[in-house]
Amino acid sequence: MALMINSKCINCDMCDPECPNQAIYFGEKIYEIDPNKCTECVGHYDTPTCVSVCPIDCIKPDPNHKEDLDTLAEKYLRLTGQI
Repeated sequence: MALMINSKCINCDMCDPECPNQAIYFGEKIYEIDPNKCTECVGHYDTPTCVSVCPIDCIKPDPNHKEDLDTLAEKYLRLTGQI
């Protein structure tokens, strides 16, 4: 499942540089996550780095983009040009 940043975001800029897929960007008011690039760090790390550095716990699973581990792994392979 891709992740999303909710409205509690304080724009602290901790998550953006941690994303290995460059899925995080500054949106209209807060940081946002591109679900087409988010793999929850599958292929890079054991846990999502953005979640681990977020000081206010505002990064949650995106209910509109449910993906299982195999789908996230395939997305990682596509994003890195391995398939």
